Amino acid sequence: MAVVTRQAPPAPAPVKVRGALRRSGIGWIFILPFVVLFAVFYLGPLLVGIGMSFTDIRSTDVADPLGVDLVGLDNYLRLMNDGAMRRAALNTVVFVVTALPLTIGLGLASAVLLNTGIARLPAAFFRLGYYLPNITSIIGIAVAWKFLLEPEAGLVNRLLGLAGAEGPNWLENEATALPSIIVMTAWRSFGFNMVVLLAALQTIPRELYEAAAVDGAGRWARFHAVTLPSLRPVLLFCTVYSSVGFMQFLEEPLVMTRGGPLDATLSASLAIFNQFGVGNYGYAGAASTVLFTVIVALAVLQLRLGRNR
Repeated sequence: MAVVTRQAPPAPAPVKVRGALRRSGIGWIFILPFVVLFAVFYLGPLLVGIGMSFTDIRSTDVADPLGVDLVGLDNYLRLMNDGAMRRAALNTVVFVVTALPLTIGLGLASAVLLNTGIARLPAAFFRLGYYLPNITSIIGIAVAWKFLLEPEAGLVNRLLGLAGAEGPNWLENEATALPSIIVMTAWRSFGFNMVVLLAALQTIPRELYEAAAVDGAGRWARFHAVTLPSLRPVLLFCTVYSSVGFMQFLEEPLVMTRGGPLDATLSASLAIFNQFGVGNYGYAGAASTVLFTVIVALAVLQLRLGRNR
């Protein structure tokens, strides 16, 4: 009777391991420039700012940064009692809560129109026109809008005058300054969401709309039952991306109002910028750390809620 011996499986070839390591090394070589830039210009300053927030460092201490005193949580406690910082935080919340749905709504509406309603017109022309403000300098747009909203010579008040209405001093009135910046920011930003949502709309199978129409669904029912569910991942991306940017809005109030009148347009980033400008590096570092933490927490919350839905 023959004895059958079972042979052990061959050991993995060292050549395959070396090949995998070689491919991994090539990948790291390609991403090394990004890793270096990220560490030098993002991660490094972030860690330095967090460290400064626990000290009393000022601009006069730059020559001897190791000679500053540790103050623990004093800068963070000071933030809680700073009226200007609380006003800046409230303005930022109002800005995000108002500008975010306005920007997403304009982007979605324009994307739907370009995808269906005005297909016979040169859609590329409208895509370029809507997206152009998003790639234009924020400073240039803010300066242009500042001239448009001038109380005497501005185009907006001139048009209101032709209609028999008297326009206010938009950027010097506490009630209209922040809404003016919100409208300008939504106009500038919705083009990005429009391009992303339009690309997503063009990937939705037409068979879904035809099946819904056969079932008797009207235009609004098809939009609610087919379009919105299909766009949910893209809408989540646009929401997170826009909210992170809006939480850091700085250039618009800096150029248009300098945070006035009476801190009505003072944002969190502008308040931090002002503290750095007067040399309160430790205090500004604490405020920056709080803002960074809030932005990360908001993004994580939005992603989790969006995924759960």
